[in-house]
Amino acid sequence: MNARLPKSIDRIVALTAALALIATAALAADTAAINAKVPATLAKFYALSSNNKLLANSAAAVLVFPDVTKGGIGVGGEHGDGALQEQGKNVGYYSISGASIGATFGLAHHSEVILFNTPASRDKFLHGGDWSIGGDASVAVMEKGASTQSADKPVFVFVFGERGMMGDASLAGAKISKIAD
Repeated sequence: MNARLPKSIDRIVALTAALALIATAALAADTAAINAKVPATLAKFYALSSNNKLLANSAAAVLVFPDVTKGGIGVGGEHGDGALQEQGKNVGYYSISGASIGATFGLAHHSEVILFNTPASRDKFLHGGDWSIGGDASVAVMEKGASTQSADKPVFVFVFGERGMMGDASLAGAKISKIAD
């Protein structure tokens, strides 16, 4: 029986190593896909308003979700993966996920760009664990460009490029979590 124990341990270690390798390869493929989509999403964002590029360039950090899928029938959910940029370089990868109950019907896709306008808002996001959109009075949800009424907010959230049919367009309850370094 003692001779079998090392073989069992070897198999467990080999299986664990194989799963870790597969997970790492899958993550690398996901981050490569995100990296490929972020510049195009930012170009679309900049085209929405002449102020958007200036806003992004002056932000402490920019979180870009190229494709967020939202859907449901009564009970809904949303998910997307994105990258956090500082000074134009990707410094982390995040997912946005949420669920809703109520008058939800359909399937849609959209892009989101979140501007952390101050170092304090960026740091709160980076060090605060899971972060929620819609539950913070310091967050302004925008359509195309910043208005004078919201210019003093430390965080801007832009939702654009909606495609598909969806009976619910709220952002409340969406959580953002780190997915990779």
